Amino acid sequence: MIRFVALFLMLALPAKAEEIVLGLSRDEVAITATFEGSEILIFGAIKREAPIQADGDLGVIVTVAGPDEPVTVRKKDRRFGIWVNTESVEVDVAPTFYAVATNRPLNEILTATEDLNTRISTSRAIRSVGATVSGAERFTQALIRIRAGQGLYQTLPEGVWVEEESLFRTLIPLPANLTEGDYKVEIYLTRDRQIVDLYATTIPVKKVGLERWLYNLAHENPFLYGLMSLSIAIAAGWGASAAFSVFRR
Repeated sequence: MIRFVALFLMLALPAKAEEIVLGLSRDEVAITATFEGSEILIFGAIKREAPIQADGDLGVIVTVAGPDEPVTVRKKDRRFGIWVNTESVEVDVAPTFYAVATNRPLNEILTATEDLNTRISTSRAIRSVGATVSGAERFTQALIRIRAGQGLYQTLPEGVWVEEESLFRTLIPLPANLTEGDYKVEIYLTRDRQIVDLYATTIPVKKVGLERWLYNLAHENPFLYGLMSLSIAIAAGWGASAAFSVFRR
């Protein structure tokens, strides 16, 4: 909500001296049965009505966020020789995928106040409203660490190439374990660590072909999906048994 309010306020401001013109290498990402990951090339230009006269260093921040979901993060401890859950935190909002690419380290091109308002950094994008467990921040960091190990959370300092303060580009790797949905792409332009422009768009990520058919069947007709799965398992077992019998002869 805070991010949308910030966007509304920025749109209400007078015409900017610098604006983002964006391009994408693809309009959507298709997940097939053989999908092993992909990449998105995000590129663009900075439009100006006059020669560069802005004060402060230029910063370009690119974020790609997957659909949000609630997550329960649990801590396990060894008690009486077995591992048991001892603490947990309910994370209200956590993106299933989140990448932050910048032309310089984030703290050098964005103030902490701007980050708090726009929730650009990964830790800010995750929200645990009402968490009461002592040290809840540890659970958020644990979630970031786990998903970073899976390639789902990425921080790419100096991952945006800027040429002559006019052109920029970045390459965002997408892992194979993507969640289906609309992925939000946001590009922030900063001067003197303050946001001066924002461009936002979406990239659909969806299953296609056999993967889509099986997904729809499992969710729309689970009984038929179960029968089909059982039939395939029986047929596979019978085929393996028959092949083994022929081999023994």
